[in-house]
Amino acid sequence: MGYTPMIEQYLKIKAEYKDSFLFFRLGDFYEMFFEDAVKAAQELEITLTKKNAGKDEKIPMCGVPHHSAENYIKVLIEKGYKVAICEQVEDPKTAKGVVKREVVQVITPGTVIEGAMLKEQENNYLAAVTLLEDSLYGFSYADMSTGEIFAMEIENSWQAVLSEVYNRPIREIVIDENLSDSEINDLKIRMQLTVSLPAEYSKFPEDMNHLLDNVNQSHLLPICQQLLMYLFHTQKRAFNHLKKVQVIQLKQYMNLDMYSKRNLEITHSMMRNEKFGSLLWVLDKTITAMGARKMKKWLERPLLRRDHIENRLEIVTGFYNQFMERENIRESLRLVYDLERLCGRVSFGNVNGRDLLQLKKSLQQIPQIKEGLEIFDNTAIHQLAQRVIVIPDLLELLESSIAENPPISINEGNLLKDGYNQSLDQYRHISRNGKSWIAELEQKEKEQTGIKSLKIGFNKVFGYYIEVTRANLHLIPTDRYERKQTLANAERYITNELKEKEELILEAEEKSVGLEYELFVALREEIKNFIPQLQNLADILSEIDVLQSFATVSEENNYVRPNFSSDGQTVLKESRHPVIEKVMSGDTFVPNDVALDNQQFMLLITGPNMSGKSTYMRQLALTIVMAQVGCFVPAKEATLAIFDQIFTRIGAADDLVSGQSTFMVEMLEANNALQNATSNSLILLDEIGRGTSTYDGMALAQAIMEYIHHQIHAKTLFSTHYHELTTLDQELHGMKNIHVKAEEVDGKVVFLHQIREGAADESYGIHVAQLAGLPSHLISRAKIILDEFELKSKEVSNTNELPSNCKEEQISFFSEEIEPKNKQTPKQLNELVELLYSMNVLDMTPMEAMNHLYTLQKKAKGLKGRS
Repeated sequence: MGYTPMIEQYLKIKAEYKDSFLFFRLGDFYEMFFEDAVKAAQELEITLTKKNAGKDEKIPMCGVPHHSAENYIKVLIEKGYKVAICEQVEDPKTAKGVVKREVVQVITPGTVIEGAMLKEQENNYLAAVTLLEDSLYGFSYADMSTGEIFAMEIENSWQAVLSEVYNRPIREIVIDENLSDSEINDLKIRMQLTVSLPAEYSKFPEDMNHLLDNVNQSHLLPICQQLLMYLFHTQKRAFNHLKKVQVIQLKQYMNLDMYSKRNLEITHSMMRNEKFGSLLWVLDKTITAMGARKMKKWLERPLLRRDHIENRLEIVTGFYNQFMERENIRESLRLVYDLERLCGRVSFGNVNGRDLLQLKKSLQQIPQIKEGLEIFDNTAIHQLAQRVIVIPDLLELLESSIAENPPISINEGNLLKDGYNQSLDQYRHISRNGKSWIAELEQKEKEQTGIKSLKIGFNKVFGYYIEVTRANLHLIPTDRYERKQTLANAERYITNELKEKEELILEAEEKSVGLEYELFVALREEIKNFIPQLQNLADILSEIDVLQSFATVSEENNYVRPNFSSDGQTVLKESRHPVIEKVMSGDTFVPNDVALDNQQFMLLITGPNMSGKSTYMRQLALTIVMAQVGCFVPAKEATLAIFDQIFTRIGAADDLVSGQSTFMVEMLEANNALQNATSNSLILLDEIGRGTSTYDGMALAQAIMEYIHHQIHAKTLFSTHYHELTTLDQELHGMKNIHVKAEEVDGKVVFLHQIREGAADESYGIHVAQLAGLPSHLISRAKIILDEFELKSKEVSNTNELPSNCKEEQISFFSEEIEPKNKQTPKQLNELVELLYSMNVLDMTPMEAMNHLYTLQKKAKGLKGRS
């Protein structure tokens, strides 16, 4: 015996959506069967049951209620799964045999549009990537909820693709056969993306061709089409809100690779991977969700064109100078909702009455915002005001239609105002007057029967009824009352008069709800015509929001407007780290100066750990990013070159996912800078070489500095503990030594966090360990070992100063001084010498060298004790 017809239908549909959970509609539930049921029960923590399916064995089954399915879908989507929604597409009452069912939508991590599944202040991108030719990739990404689509060529390497993926909030990526297994593995494991195959299609739909109008590079067309067809295939409908593809020329923006974005904590902190502690956290004083998303985009792509940067700065200056007018704009923006995503919901057909009420309230603020901008004494802000469009026709339509307090559901009525439609008004009149008549009838029956407790009620099973308690049954007029239902303590009756009114009222209510739904759908379709205008309005409002945010933050934190040089000069007076300064709150951040130009473009920074070397390096980079997105900067004065790229090697971390050690990550990040930096780039290298042995590390660090100095000429900050490198300023004329000042007071180190010229004279490593709370006896032991190291170093230094013909005498003198007093000593001395000869000093790390030296010392003390 085979499966039942319904299970056969399920299996047929499931075969087309093997990579998705199939939510199969059965009445008021979505059911899942077989492996879907087993896995869904585990992931959703719901009960797994079994169902008779026509064969001898029972099949696994689980289900979720239709009315709460969104919550369960959200859990699966957040875990990277896809969900295919299979609905009943014919009325079960009229169906012959199994009810017809079809998949009406596939919800995937990259195609989510439902508000509850989205982060309000972040985009949610679906991407597509393909290899066009050697080291040239086509890349496109779109946000279904806002309608934005972007495309670009990515040159150089696969690493550049990964950086682009890392720098965007991408949840899912569509790939093709041109990618290698290792590249696909990077996307799945390193980037933690849901990887999908492209949708099959024979011809690209003509009604979507207009979306490709801006794509002039013919080889980018296939990747854009691949992305759009995947959207069409999963969502099963056309989209009115999708904007034309914007082709991004990456060379028009500063390049921040994945390492730099992570190390500089532009949008997320490294420790917690959250907004708190990032540059975005400091700068984000936006009011609207669409403004917050735009700020994040701007921080991810700082500008390179000076005129564009200056235009933003001029607007920020205008907002900065007029506090009260800026506050009025902020107050108006508080009543503006997320127009971008409202457009998406209108287009998608899932907008409700409350969404349209938000749209109406938002549009009511636009004239006030436009007038508020025109008040400013700033030409750039006046130009901004001209771009703000008022949409009176749409506002009038919404004000005449949407009720002041509509329900969430669009199937319950009360969505539209009285007076919007004549037929609807008539039904409502009957319904409302009918209810008034019911109240009047109840009062009349009380008076006629003398039953004060008599009441008229309603339920969906029996309709309207007259309820009388048992104590009053003897007062019932049996000639008019017909018993309908018996209760424990009462009886329910109907009368002919009540039945007539009931039919009239219920018919009016039913027709009222049905007509109102039809009118609302028609209204929604009419609003679709305004989507392009609404999207333009959303774009300018989000821009205003970001720029006022820059001004607000700049005033609160005492930032200054930067100037830009054309000769490569970068000079900061009393520069500060924007994030640390805010975290410190009441404490005073110690500012420092920075001076770089085309002649002196490399700073070698020495100083103890925790003194502020990395902070100094990061604050320069963050200041440059802030300036090139159009914000004021944390300094007393600022003159900056415009940088095309920022490369960083700051901090040490293993890349465990790809199996790379700290040192390998360090070398990869350094190599990325060396291969791609130009003379207009900024390179920050923090303690390069510390992941390997001392001499290896020192050799690499010097070679890297020389390569940057001779070959690249990029502005470079290089911090190190290798004090031997400080002599390079005699050979590298573009290099200058600076150090972070620290002092020893009563045996304890005091960090002054002040940058001074010249090299540091001491590292204070043991003092830092003491501050970290290491045991006191360990600190004391370390000081003894340090003294011994320094003594040995002096002895070796003195020895090296002797003439070459004296060195052999020094060795023989040492052997004569240790005169053996017993026969065992020469043997042990030979073992000590053999051990010393066997050591490969050049390959040791400092810690290994210390351990070996300690072992040798113990053996030497043993020999001395026997002598």
